[in-house]
Amino acid sequence: MNVVSQLIGILIMSSLINNVVLSQFLGLCPFLGVSKKVSSAAGMGGAIIFVITLASAVCGLLYKFILVPLDLVYLNTIVFILIIAMLVQFVEMFLKKFVKPLYEALGVYLPLIKTNCAVLGVALLNVSNEYNILEGIVNGFATAVGFTISITILAGLREKMEYNDIPESWKGTPIVVITAGLMAIAFTGFSVLR
Repeated sequence: MNVVSQLIGILIMSSLINNVVLSQFLGLCPFLGVSKKVSSAAGMGGAIIFVITLASAVCGLLYKFILVPLDLVYLNTIVFILIIAMLVQFVEMFLKKFVKPLYEALGVYLPLIKTNCAVLGVALLNVSNEYNILEGIVNGFATAVGFTISITILAGLREKMEYNDIPESWKGTPIVVITAGLMAIAFTGFSVLR
C-alpha cells in the first residue's frame, strides 16, 4: 500500500470514524466542560492538537530509541504520562503569558489535559498498533483534529440551545449528554469511508 494513502487512511480513521470522544469515549471531561462557547472550545482544541501531536512524536521516539533497545517497554505508561505532563505544563505557561483570555476561559480544564485519557490513549495506541513514528504523529494529529471537530460542533450546538425552550428537568447536563449521544450516532455515518 502506498505510504501517502496509508497516512490518509489513518487521518480519516482517527479523526472521523474512530473519533476519540464520540466512539471511544475518551476525553469526556474537557469535551463536556469546555464546550459552552465556540471560542473556548476552539482554544481547547488547539491546545489538544499541540499536546497530542507533540506527545505522539516524543513518545514514539522515546519508545523506539530508548525503551525498546533497553528492554524497558513495561515503563511506557509512566514515561508517556511524564512526557504529557511536561508538554501540558509548557502549553499552560505559554497561554498564561501570551493568551491570557484563553487561559482564563479554559480554567481548570487546561491542567486536566495532563490526566486526559485521550492524550495518553493515543500514545498507547500508537505503540500497540505498532505505528512507526510518522504514522504515530499523523494518528495523534488526526485524533486531536477529531477531538477539536467534536468539541467545536458541541459548543456551537450548546450556544444555539441557550435560546431554545427546553423542559426544566432537561436543562444543563442532561440535554448536553443527549446532544453528544446524537452526535455520536451521526458520526457513525462516517464508517462508510472505511
